[in-house]
Amino acid sequence: MVESEPKFYIPESFQVNYDVTSQFRMIWNVVKAPLIVPFLNACVYISLAMALMLFMERVYMGIVIVLIKLFWKKPEQRYNYEPLQDDEELGGSNFPVVLVQIPMFNEREVYKVSIGAACGLSWPTDRLVIQVLDDSTDPVVKQMVEMECQRWASKGINITYQIRENRVGYKAGALKEGLKRSYVKHCEYVVIFDADFSPPPDFLRRGIPFLVGNPELALVQGRWRFVNANECLLTRMQEMSLDYHFTVEQEVGSATHAFFGFNGTAGIWRIAAINEAGGWKDRTTVEDMDLAVRASLRGWKFLYLGDLQANSELPSTLRAFRFQQHRWSCGPANLFRKMAMDIIRNKKVKFWKKVYVIYSFFLVRKIVAHMVTFFFYCLVIPLTILVPEVYVPIWGAVYIPSIITILNSVGTPRSIHLLFYWILFENVMSLHRTKATLIGLLEYGRANEWVVTEKLGDSVNNNKLKSDAAAKKGNVKVQKKTRSKFMERLNLLELGFAVFLFFCGCYDYVHGKHNYFIYLFLQTLTFTIVGFGYVGTIV
Repeated sequence: MVESEPKFYIPESFQVNYDVTSQFRMIWNVVKAPLIVPFLNACVYISLAMALMLFMERVYMGIVIVLIKLFWKKPEQRYNYEPLQDDEELGGSNFPVVLVQIPMFNEREVYKVSIGAACGLSWPTDRLVIQVLDDSTDPVVKQMVEMECQRWASKGINITYQIRENRVGYKAGALKEGLKRSYVKHCEYVVIFDADFSPPPDFLRRGIPFLVGNPELALVQGRWRFVNANECLLTRMQEMSLDYHFTVEQEVGSATHAFFGFNGTAGIWRIAAINEAGGWKDRTTVEDMDLAVRASLRGWKFLYLGDLQANSELPSTLRAFRFQQHRWSCGPANLFRKMAMDIIRNKKVKFWKKVYVIYSFFLVRKIVAHMVTFFFYCLVIPLTILVPEVYVPIWGAVYIPSIITILNSVGTPRSIHLLFYWILFENVMSLHRTKATLIGLLEYGRANEWVVTEKLGDSVNNNKLKSDAAAKKGNVKVQKKTRSKFMERLNLLELGFAVFLFFCGCYDYVHGKHNYFIYLFLQTLTFTIVGFGYVGTIV
């Protein structure tokens, strides 16, 4: 008799299921408790700490700006200020000699704007020297700019056209080369205007007296106004961000510590301060901020004048805006990496000014502000939906960002109705800015990439009409956007995050308890719009 083989009964819970979904669920359950949950909890705590840093910074600046508006004296009362008067007997000899520098690079659309505005400044012609620093690579543009300079020179304006053999140092290199000219030694001050800037005629008459009467001042910075702010939704949102920068950040830095970042244009420098600080350097893509920090460490002070304004142009295409934001985010982070220890070791400035520069100016505004927006609101919170064991307090997820947003909106009350979409758009751009910030901190890859911001000039509002008219007149067909143009508009990273947020939103709608899906679906839509590159076309 053959004995039957023993039978083993395996409980169903231990039976191996080779289905991919079940396998993934099993692995997820194994690693979630010991690894995923503690890691996400740590990310939440770090994000909350950064959010509190940004929140306290915004509240501090909000309190200070209110005190400034209510109790601070006007700059003309705080500083030694006496307007320069015309004298028929002395002529212009009681006016200091001022150098105007206009750096350019293939500025076909706007070169006449800044040249014409500079030549129209209300200042004695024999006390004004205008330099057009043209790094253009397009020979046609170079010829047009040179002819424009010759046209003004024929009218008695002291204007010189300068070119270089190469673009070493980009804008910083051009400005540095311009200061080497022999005639510059007779100039006491230099004012810089980018190619799309058009200052009012009295710009120098209102700004120079502060430098003349206060030898401790190195810089008088004017405010930017935007001629194309109403062009599209992209420019309206840029205006909101920059108005807060000028209305609050620059004003607070000027009033409390006499320090802020030079904006690179529409500012008047004391040439002696530039030389003492070591001149222009091209080690980062924010040569303006670099010079400001070095001059501040030498003990020089800065003054911001909110009512001293110059018209300028905002990037009206998403591609141009992204390049600009990469430079503006990567450069400060890279400069912080290079100068942090120099600031700490410096003995010429007070302790609290060091704290302000390192903590407030660099760490919170240039690094934390970008990172917390992306990591917390676009990454960590969506991930906690998939891991319900991780708790995010409502004050960190809702209350703090709401207050920060309201405080950020004070600079542009006319756009208050765009506030909600501005939040969503800023969250999308925080991905791009965070990537650029990390590149700057690690000094990796595109850390020193410099792409000149595209400008449209007079064609801002009329280029479509002009192209249509030209097509009709010349019987030329207006070419449709090709597939390659479409592919150039695509931003795959943003589209990838749109998919991720949509998945998290769907999961929260089915299984979640916090109703985050409303925010996630709206954020998905904004990531998708930016991903396809259509923000600049929305009016």
